[in-house]
Amino acid sequence: MLRVGSSPARLVIALSVAAVLAIFVVYTALAGNGIADVTPSSLAGHTGDVALVGKVVGMPQSNAANDGLRFRIKDIGRATEARVPVVYHGSVPDLFKTGSDVVVEGTLRNGVFVAKRDTLSTKCPDHYGPAKSSKT
Repeated sequence: MLRVGSSPARLVIALSVAAVLAIFVVYTALAGNGIADVTPSSLAGHTGDVALVGKVVGMPQSNAANDGLRFRIKDIGRATEARVPVVYHGSVPDLFKTGSDVVVEGTLRNGVFVAKRDTLSTKCPDHYGPAKSSKT
């Protein structure tokens, strides 16, 4: 409660700080990271850097000559035949294996997705999916 004769300066400062924070939150939510998330079936039309989201299929291979980790990914949860070969350099998450859902940033070059170093991450669908019902 404001006392009679008190200055509203504190209120003005508090509201100004709240407004700046609100604008920052809205800006970061709308701006994002500026990279489009695409699936293997929709990758062909994109140029420049994208975040490729998919499921690892086949056996990932690593070349002894340091040519990088090579694997293929397909759309998650779809029966499409679209598969994209990926070449990746950098650290590999512990959960990376055949059947993992992954996100990797990079560019499509001559039919091969060339990933940026250290951008591979795995997604854990069990933690983010709907709860399983228990039947007793």
